[in-house]
Amino acid sequence: MNWSEIFTSSVGKKLVMAITGLFLITFLVIHVGLNACIFANDNGEMFNKAAHFMGSHWVIRAMEFVLFGGFLVHIIQGFVLEFKNRSRRKQKYAIELGNRGSKWYSRSMGLLGTLLLLFLIMHIGHFWVPSRITGLDEIPGEEYHNLFAKMVDVFQNPIIVVLYVLGCISLAYHLMHGFQSAFRTLGVHNNRYVALLISLGTGFSILISLLFASMPIAFYFGLVH
Repeated sequence: MNWSEIFTSSVGKKLVMAITGLFLITFLVIHVGLNACIFANDNGEMFNKAAHFMGSHWVIRAMEFVLFGGFLVHIIQGFVLEFKNRSRRKQKYAIELGNRGSKWYSRSMGLLGTLLLLFLIMHIGHFWVPSRITGLDEIPGEEYHNLFAKMVDVFQNPIIVVLYVLGCISLAYHLMHGFQSAFRTLGVHNNRYVALLISLGTGFSILISLLFASMPIAFYFGLVH
């Protein structure tokens, strides 16, 4: 496979999806770890310091461009593959296999990805834009912004909390298929390893999504301060 086929061939597109997907999974681990600092219950001091470090270090700021590039490529290739798969499925099977052939979420990656894209846009608008562009209130006597206070404010709206929880549910199902699918695309086909990847992927998907969902819920009910 030459370089031009990476973005044009079916195999190449799946390879790009796998690589960018695994890259974004590593981002999720870092992101949920940083956000979990809110549970220190120190009025957001640990979280604000961690967020300031992530937003001020030049290497991490440079990686934001790589991250956005990864999101963009993953989203575009995902839609391209979804449209291609839909065009191939115009003629239905004589017998519908349903979940006997594949899980519903593996057949709904396009829908789940679209929901996650809408959630991502909302999330960027709530936190990344204020912290990087429009600005946040500074903490008196400190050099960093009070992103924790912004989270407290945003998650007082029950509609936003529900939307975030729904976004986390979509993330869980998206990851359940995407986690093991990425490794299979990269060449893992041994049945024992595939079964292990499915188990690990399911556990990882549920854990990450529960942690993310617990944060807006905790803010709304005043469980963090």
